[in-house]
Amino acid sequence: MQYFLDGYRSGDPRIHPLAEGRSAEQGPLPEEVDVLIVGTGPAGLLLAAQLSTTPEIVTRVVEKAEGPLEVGRADGIACRTVEMFEAFGLAGRLTTEAYWINETHFWGPDADDKARITRLGRVQDVRDGLSEFPHVIVNQARLLDFLLEYMENSPSRLQVDYSHETVKVEVPEAADERVTVTVNTPDGEVTVRAKHVVGCDGAHSVVRDSIGRVPQGHGEDKAWGVMDLLAVTDFPDIRFKCTIQSADAGNILLIPREGGYMVRLYVDMGNIAPDAWLTKEDVLEKAQAVLAPYTFEVKETAWFSVYRVGHRVTDKFDDVDDDQMESRTPRVFIAGDACHTHTAKAGQGMNVSMQDTFNLGWKLISVLQGRSPASLLHTYNAERHVIAENLIEMDTRWSKAIGAAQDSDDPQAAMKGLAEVQRQFVTNSEFTAGFATHYAPDLLTGDDTHLHLATGFPPGRRFHSAEVIRLGDARQAHLGHVHRADGRWRVYAFADMVDPRSPGSRFNALMDFLASEASPIRRFTPQGVDPDAVFDIHGIIQQSHLEVDWADMHDVLKPHKGALGLQDYQKAHAPVLGTDQDIFDLRGIDRGAGALVVVRPDQYVSLVLPLDGFDELTEFFTRFMIEAT
Repeated sequence: MQYFLDGYRSGDPRIHPLAEGRSAEQGPLPEEVDVLIVGTGPAGLLLAAQLSTTPEIVTRVVEKAEGPLEVGRADGIACRTVEMFEAFGLAGRLTTEAYWINETHFWGPDADDKARITRLGRVQDVRDGLSEFPHVIVNQARLLDFLLEYMENSPSRLQVDYSHETVKVEVPEAADERVTVTVNTPDGEVTVRAKHVVGCDGAHSVVRDSIGRVPQGHGEDKAWGVMDLLAVTDFPDIRFKCTIQSADAGNILLIPREGGYMVRLYVDMGNIAPDAWLTKEDVLEKAQAVLAPYTFEVKETAWFSVYRVGHRVTDKFDDVDDDQMESRTPRVFIAGDACHTHTAKAGQGMNVSMQDTFNLGWKLISVLQGRSPASLLHTYNAERHVIAENLIEMDTRWSKAIGAAQDSDDPQAAMKGLAEVQRQFVTNSEFTAGFATHYAPDLLTGDDTHLHLATGFPPGRRFHSAEVIRLGDARQAHLGHVHRADGRWRVYAFADMVDPRSPGSRFNALMDFLASEASPIRRFTPQGVDPDAVFDIHGIIQQSHLEVDWADMHDVLKPHKGALGLQDYQKAHAPVLGTDQDIFDLRGIDRGAGALVVVRPDQYVSLVLPLDGFDELTEFFTRFMIEAT
């Protein structure tokens, strides 16, 4: 964590100085805003947290509920989501409070006594080396607390306008006019004119309906009861994630909760009439039947709900029809459950929803700050719609596997079905950890032409971090953790085998180019701002930090910044040598040639280039960035 750049301040460094022109009290909704976010679920608040770091962008968040969520709803946090929260500086708090899923256990009928259940298998939940972070469980309400606090500590002091219900969204025909949003407030109906509106308002989205978008897919008559419970039980795996299938009583997904005592049960209640009403007693009785002969005595019910969710994907995630993309750019977007709905079996809803708005947020910042044309916003639907389709496909496979194990009357077929459940879990482990996203080559993602230079960083995939040692202070830390949710690009230069202090090294030649007027770094960074305001450049040498001094590094890696012109000591790194943790080996970096890895503001790799790929680097950024004046 870096602070004191613009002078010493006492107190908590996570609380940023109030931006000029902002006040600690937000005041009523203004008549005009840059971005209006509708809804305060995970997708909405993650976007709000991103935008709160740019106080020049006027953002407001409206929510029809009277206050913040207190309990219930989603709880599974994938490894990829924890990586994303690290960009907000929140991963440590998240993992400290969370339950860590280390193993998943599979229970089914005992072959010798079908009236009993027995453990049939156990697997490691996340394979070694997949991420530096675990798969964790945290109440959605607590996760939202972290984002709300982040917003309130930001330079814009962004807060939510509760008891504000969005009634209607109207998109004018003229492309340069703002979107009009009608909102019911405690003081009456008001209208807000926004450059962009983002509907994070759930499966029954008003924003989605207002722009004529339609969820496509099918519903389900099957109901699931969900209970957060404090209970006394003799079930031996109560503190492990379990899928439990009984011979006759149905199935349960059991999720231990944070705090060491609470547990969540997802109880399959089967097909029921659309107007049927289930009580918590009904759901508990079913759960106890599945767990029999183990006892399960509930002492307190913290939360209970019943839901029916189908597999649906909305036809498009913005307001521009395909035949208008050449003449119009998006002004209204939808994200999260407004775009895609599915079962809770794979634990992906909240995670994919936040990835939606992490993808969108930096693009809005880039456009509203004048660094990219508005056409960049077309890439949100192009990239995220296919991810939603993949999510539904995976969830459908997982649901069918569980259903097949449950519905068969043939004991041998049922056992094969349970084996298929375990196989599907292992097969889909990358997806459930959040790492299956692979953006195809397009405007923001290059191809695999130079992938041989850095095989561990394929374009379109998330940047897979590894530990390095900073030259400036010998601190061992993850390279990927320099990435902040601040809308900046990261450029990682992995040095070639020539001594980086030598003028003949490709690494040094790259640094000379990046410092020149011809480089995209100079062309697309406005004058009068910090040299790393748009592009955050880091160099990783092959030598030990004991062999090379920070002072010997190129000036590009030692920029002067801030009001006081202080120097940044955290942009030059060395590998962790003498272990199996050398980043050059772990990520397949060509030691002879080195590699240049370009990473998007949402932590996904855009390009792998040779260190002398100056023209390709320039051409890439010229596609979607506006030259600074």
